Amino acid sequence: MRKNEAHAGDAQHGSAVRRVLIVDGHPIVREGLRRIVEDQHDLEVCGEAGTLEDMHAALGDRHPDVLICDIGSKNGNGIDLVRYARARHPRLRILVLSALDEILYAERMLSAGANGYITKESSTDEFLASMRCVLDGHVYVSETVRRNMLSKYVGRAPPKSEDPIDRLSTRELQVLLMIGRGITTRETARSLNLSVKTVESHRHSIKRKLNLRTATQLMRYAVLELAARES
Repeated sequence: MRKNEAHAGDAQHGSAVRRVLIVDGHPIVREGLRRIVEDQHDLEVCGEAGTLEDMHAALGDRHPDVLICDIGSKNGNGIDLVRYARARHPRLRILVLSALDEILYAERMLSAGANGYITKESSTDEFLASMRCVLDGHVYVSETVRRNMLSKYVGRAPPKSEDPIDRLSTRELQVLLMIGRGITTRETARSLNLSVKTVESHRHSIKRKLNLRTATQLMRYAVLELAARES
């Protein structure tokens, strides 16, 4: 059955096809996600975006039901991407599909306004299940993340993480991501809508929290540690 015929059948049964906007900086990833989504009778891709600017336009023009986005964008401001989308489109459902460590990032993304978080190592079945879950009004995270969050909120938090990156604020984490990608302080300030002085203050705070003394040590840490997390 062709998809337009399936749409007609859905309409007869009162089931609307839901619209998906895909945001990822890599064309090959967007193409793969599009193929997965378009193979589903109850979903359709209403647009794609590779940059924040394109996403802003698509959100206004295409009116998606769910946004699928990668927070590991080249300019490092994926957290702001989620915040922007949530603030301007409060009814939009947001699913983060990322290569970054879920234990470190999932709760931050939910706090920023995401409705779900899965990694790019997930199966196609899990990706589709997570998308339908958030579209149905629920929150989707892995069982590991769910256990950690439940333990925290019922007052039985797990032992404090030994990962030093957990000491960083969300903004400091964004700055560290950009350092690891070789983005200059001035470019970071422009991308995150901060002053150069504020970015420099974040850099000093990161060095202090990670027990690093020099800018070279900070750069080495950012490149090696974050490359390992994104591999």
